[in-house]
Amino acid sequence: MPTSLHGLLAWIRAHPAYAEMLDEIRGGLEQPALTLMARARPAVVAALLGDLSTPAVIVVPSVEESRRLVGALRMWMEAPERLLTFPEPPGLLYERVPWPPETITDRLDVLSRLFMCQANDSGELTSPDQKNTSRACPIVVTSALALMRRTLPYRQFRRAIRRIAAGAHESLTELTRHATGIGYEPVSVVQVPGQLSRRGGLLDIFPPQAPQPYRLEFFGDEIETIRMFDPETQRSVGRTDNESPAFWLTPVREALPKDCARALEAIQALLASSPPAEFRSVLEADAESLEAQVPFPNLEFYLPYIYQEGATLLHYLPPEALVVAYNSNQLANTWQSLEEEASDQRETARNEQVLFRDAPIPYTGWDNISDVLSRYQTLSLPGGESPLDDPASLPSEDGAPLARTAGADLVEAFGPEPHFAGKLPDALARIRQWLHLGDQVVIVSRQAPRMAELWQEFSPPPVYQDIATPPSAALTFVQGVSSGGWQWRGTDGVRHLLTDEELFGWNVPEPRRSTRRRAVAPEQSFADFQPGDIVVHEDYGIGIYRGLVTRSVDAIDREYLYLEYAGPGGDRTVTREALAAGEEPPDAWGDKLLVPIHQADRLSRYVGTQGLGARLSRLGGGSWEETKARVARAATELAAELLDLYATRQVVHGRAFEADTQWQRELEAAFPFAETDDQVEAIHAVKQDMETARPMDRLICGDAGYGKTEVALRAAFKAVMDNTQVAMLVPTTVLAQQHYQTFIERLAPFPVKVELLSRFRTDAEQHQILERLAEGKVDIVIGTHRLLQKDVVIRNLGLVIIDEEQRFGVANKERLKQMRTEVDVLTLTATPIPRTLYMALAGVRDISIIETPPQERLPIATYVGTYDAQMARRAILREVNRGGQIFYVHNRVESIETVAARLRTLVPDVPLAIAHGQMPERELSKVMERFTTGDVSILLATTIIESGLDFPNANTLIVERADRFGLAQLYQLRGRIGRGTRRGYAYFFHKRRMTEEASQRLSALRDTTNRGGGFTVALRDLEIRGAGELLGHKQHGHVASVGFTLYTRLLSRAVSHIKAARAGEPIPPEPIGSITIELPLPVGLSADYVPDDKLRLQLYRRLAELASEEEIAKLREELLDRFGPLPPMAQNLIYQLKLKLLARDARIPAIAVESGQIVLRPPWLKDTDPSRVTELRRALQDRARVGRREIWLPMPWEESAWRENLRQVLQALADWWNQPR
Repeated sequence: MPTSLHGLLAWIRAHPAYAEMLDEIRGGLEQPALTLMARARPAVVAALLGDLSTPAVIVVPSVEESRRLVGALRMWMEAPERLLTFPEPPGLLYERVPWPPETITDRLDVLSRLFMCQANDSGELTSPDQKNTSRACPIVVTSALALMRRTLPYRQFRRAIRRIAAGAHESLTELTRHATGIGYEPVSVVQVPGQLSRRGGLLDIFPPQAPQPYRLEFFGDEIETIRMFDPETQRSVGRTDNESPAFWLTPVREALPKDCARALEAIQALLASSPPAEFRSVLEADAESLEAQVPFPNLEFYLPYIYQEGATLLHYLPPEALVVAYNSNQLANTWQSLEEEASDQRETARNEQVLFRDAPIPYTGWDNISDVLSRYQTLSLPGGESPLDDPASLPSEDGAPLARTAGADLVEAFGPEPHFAGKLPDALARIRQWLHLGDQVVIVSRQAPRMAELWQEFSPPPVYQDIATPPSAALTFVQGVSSGGWQWRGTDGVRHLLTDEELFGWNVPEPRRSTRRRAVAPEQSFADFQPGDIVVHEDYGIGIYRGLVTRSVDAIDREYLYLEYAGPGGDRTVTREALAAGEEPPDAWGDKLLVPIHQADRLSRYVGTQGLGARLSRLGGGSWEETKARVARAATELAAELLDLYATRQVVHGRAFEADTQWQRELEAAFPFAETDDQVEAIHAVKQDMETARPMDRLICGDAGYGKTEVALRAAFKAVMDNTQVAMLVPTTVLAQQHYQTFIERLAPFPVKVELLSRFRTDAEQHQILERLAEGKVDIVIGTHRLLQKDVVIRNLGLVIIDEEQRFGVANKERLKQMRTEVDVLTLTATPIPRTLYMALAGVRDISIIETPPQERLPIATYVGTYDAQMARRAILREVNRGGQIFYVHNRVESIETVAARLRTLVPDVPLAIAHGQMPERELSKVMERFTTGDVSILLATTIIESGLDFPNANTLIVERADRFGLAQLYQLRGRIGRGTRRGYAYFFHKRRMTEEASQRLSALRDTTNRGGGFTVALRDLEIRGAGELLGHKQHGHVASVGFTLYTRLLSRAVSHIKAARAGEPIPPEPIGSITIELPLPVGLSADYVPDDKLRLQLYRRLAELASEEEIAKLREELLDRFGPLPPMAQNLIYQLKLKLLARDARIPAIAVESGQIVLRPPWLKDTDPSRVTELRRALQDRARVGRREIWLPMPWEESAWRENLRQVLQALADWWNQPR
């Protein structure tokens, strides 16, 4: 939780100058520029805006400054929930970049709240004294770049909003149509803002300003109830907060789909002008969406085409609003620089034929924004530190001296604090002087506990987490982070605020923009297959899933999962891609299977072996059972091996590292960025592993730039603090150099010796490093494969860090395997290979996943196609024109000079350099240095750039012969770009003819454009390359026979059985899905109840895996909440699921109807002792007849009677079975 210092604002508010200035602002008097020192501005602004009851907009020149200001204001404000950010859209002003959903939501949230704070419940604008005081007026921080972007005109916003209230008369159909027209996306399950879902008389909808989505229940054309629900669970969490439930339905896009006619005309004209090939498909897709008037990713790009009015955020402010111009002396220059840059971009886009000559301008110029600003009261805060002389002598903006004002007196009250640069004795001595003079001191530090101990060792003063009221003590310690201290010379004495900046020279960590975590619906994990996919039925084998079908048997409707299997004469081998393309062999299908919905968990998606497709099964005969039995035996053998390996790992005694030291805390406190939650969790898990005696073997998975290196650095420092040495192994010399620089910079304040062992060191230097390693004089060594050679002796090795383990060969991995049994091992990767991933998920290795992306990362635009020299030229020039650099990958050293000559002809004015692994190390080092400094625009390289390199200015990647690369390799290459705030562009060129596997890889890469897709790529790579390598050649054929998912299910089952046997526990029962039930009941979720087929399948699979009465009861309540009252078919489905539980406990594999009776065939009955059978008959009484192999139940005419009797019999059988024998 952020530190709160708002109690200190009482110091400022007590000053007469502040009270006078506040009265002047309330009275509407124009204020002269307030030349406050930079560190004091957030506190003064927070005090003013907290005391004013009007909306406010704070305009900051740069994006980075706006983020820092938001963090500082949160610390000082009493009501930080009032503080909102109006973010800048991604990309350049004329760049066709989809806006991230979070950016759209945050911008519309601001516009909605500004409207709501000045409107009554009827939507009418009111005067300031009539405002709805229950709605806090927002305080909005925005950058010049965000403010200059045009937005939805205020008049259009007013027309689009609608007040939704319980009891109001609304047509559900018309309301759905209206919501779609203002940007809401129809989906089956609402998870994020901007979505809606209609199911019968229910409407789920998620406005941008709402903390959670709403669920509207209609009775005819009346809204009967409104309640909010949790998108994670899809369960209602209560009604809206008001006594009369109501909310505002506001737009969720800044360009409304219903207004798109003018933009469609522009696209059609652009298409007629023969645009470049790579843009034509994009334009055609956009035109199709515009014509259908539905939201789509590029919609906001067309905003200036749709609306002629150049509206901005300021047009949403009421007349009494306050505008704060932060660093106002830089604002105009920044704005005009952005306009000049946009003008250059416009010309480039025109030349590339991706923009009209007369295209409208998507931003507002400084002259226009100045006119808008003049309508509002403005407080100007010029940048730079205030001079320490008399503020009355400060020049005004026109050069004349300022008369003494309240603001000038307030400026004079602040002064700077001395800086101690980590010399804590000097700092403590100065604090004692201040206290002796009667001053008051507040220390806000990440090292507050340490400071308190240094101040008074045996009885340190308390350390507070925040200051909500003015402190009474002369000296106060606060644990936290502040953006710089200052001295306050008030009318009642001098006060000092000291922070880490003054004490240690540490800057405040760079804030990350808070993003809404995308909710995942409870059935999302069951969305892995769809009609046309190859699936495996555990009992019947490999087939094709065709969809859900309803069949009537004896006039009773039931829904089934429809599967097709191989016919007697058809080609029985198919691939997923062939099916998707409709390339099905003629007469391939013969056998059909209808799977009851309560057995949906018996199906799984087929993942096989390398490029061979799936060999479909035929129904009938025993071949599938034989195959499954053979695989199960092999899985049992492997399970025993895995358990033995895991057990060995548990008993090996390693080193238990000590708890964190004070230096460890100082290192972590000096991290210049705010950690993400999952980064913190990974760091905590690594430390826990290191502090136990068992050798650590943990895998850290996270995309490029997600913070894996910082996790490794902290682990390394922890090991060094416990007097051990650390070896960090990386695959390339260039990456080793980059890691070396990172470690040197972060560990500079500490006595830690870091060395580099790679080709960048001479033989003499390497020899010297090896000697010092063996003597224990090097703490951390970073190196390539050189570290694994036999002459490398590390005296006291405690931790090995491996970056991208899959890049090392078999022999090297044997050495690594040996290390794992001796020392702690930490592995970093973005795309784990299948074996690594499986071993982690199986528990043999531990795993931590970092999936929170760095702020402002954008999806990378990916093009896949045959080589086009002019397309490559356009890509290079576009990147150069926006000041960026290009990676050009050609993975053949012998022909790389030929490619260089071709590129120099193609773009003669663009500086180019070559880099590959066979170059002399000095020459390679110089090339990389020139690229780092920006002297080179194109780096023509082999895959030497693949791993870990960080060049934020390189945002275009061109790969020749991409069909020769593996999927994970291509993903890693693409991860080298788009690491800053600009959009990255990746071009993967291939030959016209390539293998099917290469085509699959490139298609998968094109489809995975989102950040954090490393796991997706790893799993897709598993499908393409196959799972045969997963556990070695011994298991290769078994995985191919039954598919990866069923194989792992059999393996998991074998593990649980062996564990139980070794522990002397009962063997777990068979999975509940193996039980079949055939009763004369219509069963299912009808299309009227759950209209979406995909969602219905996911629900069936989720229902089939329920394993307790409590889970069934909870899901029944969820269905009632999400879809309304359960129809008879759904009620029968719930009843049938309860029967499955009882049948499982009674060891009954099937329930059927024969000759007008219900028959149960327990396999244990024929071998049961006669005396026990007698006890069973006595227990069942006349409710059932027990035969030699079957149990028969009567079926009277009343359905309710036989249903209850069946339940009671199954319950009695379960109780009987579980009695002690």
